[in-house]
Amino acid sequence: MNAQSAWYRQPILWLGAVLFAATVAGCIALLVLGARHDDEALPTSGSTVLRMPAGRAPPPEAPR
Repeated sequence: MNAQSAWYRQPILWLGAVLFAATVAGCIALLVLGARHDDEALPTSGSTVLRMPAGRAPPPEAPR
């Protein structure tokens, strides 16, 4: 086995490692941002199933 065939001299392995690390970092960033910035609750009226509205909301009225 010569020095050219060592695993750490293969650029495709480093590219794969960088892409994997970037993917994991992006997932963690999205989880942190999602936990910090909650969506505001939508007003609902009528019946719900598992806290989701069971029917459609009425369309907004057009401005006059």
